[in-house]
Amino acid sequence: MLGNLNCLLMTLESFLATVRSDGVPPQGLSSGLEALWHAKAGHWDRAHEIAQDIPTKTGSWIHGLLHAIEGDFGNSAYWYCLAGRDPICREQIEAEWERIVAALL
Repeated sequence: MLGNLNCLLMTLESFLATVRSDGVPPQGLSSGLEALWHAKAGHWDRAHEIAQDIPTKTGSWIHGLLHAIEGDFGNSAYWYCLAGRDPICREQIEAEWERIVAALL
């Protein structure tokens, strides 16, 4: 229960700090936040595995971001369309990661 409480109190800054200091994501994260944690930690394959199993518009949003990180902007645009969002470009990746994390926290 404490792990879930910690996630409820987490900010964007504290979430990012866990990526920088911990070897594993905090307990109690939603699958979306876990995927984003792995993406920021450089574990693209793990992030992608998780995102593929989120059957919502939020999952598509995350999936689109992951393909942008990968550099596959055509595939990214497809997932953004499924999420009901405008595609992003390379310069927007960092801000978009933060936007999604903030939305999920």
